[in-house]
Amino acid sequence: MIHSIRLLDVRGYAQLDATFGPGPQLVWGPNAAGKTSLLEAIVLLAWGRSHRTTADAEIVRWGADLARVEGTVGADAAGEGREEVIEVAIVASAGGGAGRKRIRVNGVARRAGALPGLLRTVVFAPEEMLLIAGVPGLRRAALDQLASQRWPAYGAALATYGRALAQRNSLLRAIREEQAARAELPYWDEPLLDAAGELVSLRLRLLQDVAEPLARAHAEIAPEEAAAARLAVRYATNAPAQPGESPRQALARRLAETAEKEVWNGSTLVGPHRDDLVFELAGRDLAGFASRGQQRTAILAFKLAELDLLTALDRTPPLLLLDDVFSELDPERRAHLVRRIGDLPQAFITTTTPDDLSPDLVRIATAWEVRAGDVDQPGARLIPRGTGIPRGTGAGRDRAAGT
Repeated sequence: MIHSIRLLDVRGYAQLDATFGPGPQLVWGPNAAGKTSLLEAIVLLAWGRSHRTTADAEIVRWGADLARVEGTVGADAAGEGREEVIEVAIVASAGGGAGRKRIRVNGVARRAGALPGLLRTVVFAPEEMLLIAGVPGLRRAALDQLASQRWPAYGAALATYGRALAQRNSLLRAIREEQAARAELPYWDEPLLDAAGELVSLRLRLLQDVAEPLARAHAEIAPEEAAAARLAVRYATNAPAQPGESPRQALARRLAETAEKEVWNGSTLVGPHRDDLVFELAGRDLAGFASRGQQRTAILAFKLAELDLLTALDRTPPLLLLDDVFSELDPERRAHLVRRIGDLPQAFITTTTPDDLSPDLVRIATAWEVRAGDVDQPGARLIPRGTGIPRGTGAGRDRAAGT
């Protein structure tokens, strides 16, 4: 759970100080008011990075030099568990570059890799409706994030692989330009292979672990479809292992096979950064034949499987963040999601109007209205509206204005 959050110059928020209780937190307001930015700040506390951008400097409010997010997380509604104070500060670059980031936990400097176990989260955003049919990077990112929250060693291996890959690509370009010798390449192959072997091994293990939760969630959402065919996720690698080979050995063989082509291209052509996931129903690739509704069912099942898999770690459900996704789902799928939300210690749901949501969800949720800044009060505002907000956003605003 997240108990409180403070924002300073984050996106459209000049300043914000809010305290949250258990249960669903309904955040509503017009587009571009600041709903997604609030969820992004929570993700920043959980992951040490944004789920919307790779450029940290974009998070800093326009005209400001520093963005700061501080949150108290940890203990459940009954006070069980340890509370932690997480702070993430981003200093904008004078030239508009990447900027610098500082992370602290209880006042002690930490790396981003130390955060996932403190506030586990599952994020369901509109862009993830392209998870099946979109670019492979979306699927790799979803897999990497789930694996990082499940195993701290995964995040460390991913960071090591990224550094080794960047160095190796730089060397390949230098070799292509005849500014370096090929004899230097094995030096960077070793750390790359070590990290890649660990990544692929853990990815394969994760897909084994998620298989049953995914099948159960699919049966829950679409029982007739699940009775006819099993939903599964297959790992598609450009370095498939031959009998008796480990993932590391398979990649070493493929690097040798593609050596000439890599030098010509100036980049590493095989490895976990080029692998993919394939969602299959009865062995058929959903991206190629499934309807839009079938794809959305599979994506929702995958998110619910994430919830189950992370809950199984210590019987503590993760924080669920739903960013305006109810409008993307039909009534039956919405009903399944509402039932799951009701069973969670805490969840954040954004929408442009509560009228788009189930009355059962609105009745039990704590409502927050987001209003964009204006001349009289610069910066977005998050206004508590209590529970049981009436249907009709006009009625909700009128009631709130009178309090």
